[in-house]
Amino acid sequence: MILETLIIVIYTIAILLIFMYALAQLNLLYNYLSSKKTIDDCETFDLSKPNEIPYVTIQLPVYNEMYVMERLLDNIALLDYPKNKLEIQVLDDSTDETVASTREQIEKLQSTGLDIKHITRVDRSGFKAGALKEGLKIAKGDFIAIFDADFLPQKSWLKRTILYFKDPEIGVVQTRWGHINRNYSILTKIQAFALDAHFTLEQVGRNSKGHFINFNGTAGIWRKECIIDAGNWEGDTLTEDLDLSYRAQLKNWKFKYLENVETPAELPVVISAARSQQFRWNKGGAENFRKMLWRVIKSKNISTKTKIHGLLHLLNSTMFLNVFIVAILSIPMLYIKNEYAHLRFYFYFMSFFVMSTIIFFICYWFMYKQIYGSGFKKFFGYIGMFFTFFSIAMGFSLHNSIAVLEGHMGKRSEFVRTPKFNISTIRDSWKGNKYLRKKLSPHVIIEGILMLYFGFGLYSAFVVGDQGGDFGLFPFHLMLFVGFGYVFFKSLSSKV
Repeated sequence: MILETLIIVIYTIAILLIFMYALAQLNLLYNYLSSKKTIDDCETFDLSKPNEIPYVTIQLPVYNEMYVMERLLDNIALLDYPKNKLEIQVLDDSTDETVASTREQIEKLQSTGLDIKHITRVDRSGFKAGALKEGLKIAKGDFIAIFDADFLPQKSWLKRTILYFKDPEIGVVQTRWGHINRNYSILTKIQAFALDAHFTLEQVGRNSKGHFINFNGTAGIWRKECIIDAGNWEGDTLTEDLDLSYRAQLKNWKFKYLENVETPAELPVVISAARSQQFRWNKGGAENFRKMLWRVIKSKNISTKTKIHGLLHLLNSTMFLNVFIVAILSIPMLYIKNEYAHLRFYFYFMSFFVMSTIIFFICYWFMYKQIYGSGFKKFFGYIGMFFTFFSIAMGFSLHNSIAVLEGHMGKRSEFVRTPKFNISTIRDSWKGNKYLRKKLSPHVIIEGILMLYFGFGLYSAFVVGDQGGDFGLFPFHLMLFVGFGYVFFKSLSSKV
């Protein structure tokens, strides 16, 4: 009975934590909808006056980007901004032949009058954070725009974003990510779905009420003074962008989020690339929770509500661990429920997971219709997309839980760049990409075993108890079976 009680307690705590997170998302939805009724009265620079045009440095941190480097530089060169107020730094940490080809392309762009520099380092200490910090030492601009190698800002991007820095309290302007290969595959569709929720519901919901948001590592601009005041870039977490964002906001710098400015980028099309990106983001989130927890709690200049939203924001990735715990324990719970009638009261807690799912379903619908439009046909398409996303997200829960646990325990690991592909249509192929990891993760084998485990959960629904089975958890186990099966087989096929 001790084991059964322990299972019930852990299961209940995990479900309640997920429910709390769902309630926070519901509050963000309320904030998001409320923000649509407000008028943006932020003062802006008048860019028609030469004396009001700020000097901008664009930083392009790159590392072995053979497939997208030429596209990146050609695109950045097209930005519509006075050349006498623009500097471009290519922060190149590459270790392959792209160093030479990048230098050659930069020299061609320099001949057009563009102020563009090729900056290399002897070692990659600090990884991306180290490269950004190194470039900042010699940056001419008072404002620092940052783009990762797979981003393609539109010509008017700088003029649509830099003008908000007339307010001296604004330290960062962040734009919404777009997806040039959203419809390439199921994998890219569910990645786009998750990112769209973050860049609409969450970023607007938090920013509109003055809660903490994060610079997303790219497609945004920093005020140089803000970076320095917040302590500069630090490479002690895998998400240096989240780290600096919190340090800046704890120093009372304001962040401006622009939902209406979309910056297109490429989503990973191979599951191994998506896995490495997810691992970095989720581990980095947990690392930042450890780093920022007491700073947020002890801060005297932020409200209690902002502190709660901030801590839940930093615990975003930890929700994967809670989902994984609920998933693993759900099958023992199914048997306990049908074995001990006097414990049935505790199983009402299961309804909190259903309620959480309904809340997520409602919140994400508002995001979905903002991007795709509304109507019955769109809604039915949304239902399919939501449950596909939910299933595959749960299929990633083991992988992401390991990342979260490493982050909370302080285990250090190398910053692994997400390989880029230069793929936007179904006719493009990712096979032959030299940056793909060839070694199969041992976690994949466990994911295959978990697929079978949840297959057993589906079978259990028919045989437990003496009343002809119990199908209450059948939909949950079906999504887990599909999710882990997708991740398992997709991971195997990506090595072929």
